[in-house]
Amino acid sequence: MSDNPEESKKNFFEKLSEKFFHEDAPENTQELLDDLHQAHDKKILTDDAMLMIEGVIRVHELRAEDLMIPRAQMTVIDISEDSQSWIKDVVKAGHSRFPVVDGDKDNVLGILLAKDLLRLFVNPQYQIREHLRQPVYVPESKPADVLLKEFRLKRNHMALVVDEFGSISGLITIEDVLEEIVGEIDDEYDTDKSASDIVSVGGNHWRVKAATRIDDFNRVFGTHFSDDKYDSVGGLISDELEHVPHAGEFVDLDGYRFKVTKAVARQVQMLNVEKLAEPAPVEPN
Repeated sequence: MSDNPEESKKNFFEKLSEKFFHEDAPENTQELLDDLHQAHDKKILTDDAMLMIEGVIRVHELRAEDLMIPRAQMTVIDISEDSQSWIKDVVKAGHSRFPVVDGDKDNVLGILLAKDLLRLFVNPQYQIREHLRQPVYVPESKPADVLLKEFRLKRNHMALVVDEFGSISGLITIEDVLEEIVGEIDDEYDTDKSASDIVSVGGNHWRVKAATRIDDFNRVFGTHFSDDKYDSVGGLISDELEHVPHAGEFVDLDGYRFKVTKAVARQVQMLNVEKLAEPAPVEPN
């Protein structure tokens, strides 16, 4: 092999080109990744470039439901209530746009920009209904890469995700998709770092930061997970799945289902933890 780095690069890309355009072209995603990892091992691709390429490939395999903010975690403006009942949550969320509903999250009237909401502080008679923007709806099965393209072409930043029955199941932003490719972005939907690590979101569900310490989780839920190999809940889930988890993946442990709701190429960030129903006792014959 030549000692000239430029010659080495040229030789590699020539070989890679031959693989793509001749009979030994990669036949599946794994073979493609293997070729790209060879480039990474030879220092032709940097660590960040390799992670972004893996992110692009992963996004191609994801759907809107894998990346969305779940319905229970959506911050909305309910105009059927007095503004004082929701204004604090809206200010705390710090988002740039909010779904506006009338009594129920399935009854979406439109989207309100935060800059328009500021007028409410100046004029208590401000009519929110008159300043709403048309909401965009996408099915849970919408491919994430197609959604990203539509976000760009139509200049949308947010879409409401609906299930097969037309009910709202979540919300997704362009930042949620981009983070899968480029890593974490310090944006409007990043979790407040001062917020509690474990938050009940209703029923038998909790929102749990992946960085939550194992001993803290055990204390809250009465579980007995070991922290000998890892310190955090995210480490526990990664160890069980034997890879950095992707959004949408889940694992059942000790009567609880841990579903990844937010993750980037380098780490899992947020989990939905559900207490599973105990199986009914078997009646003796």
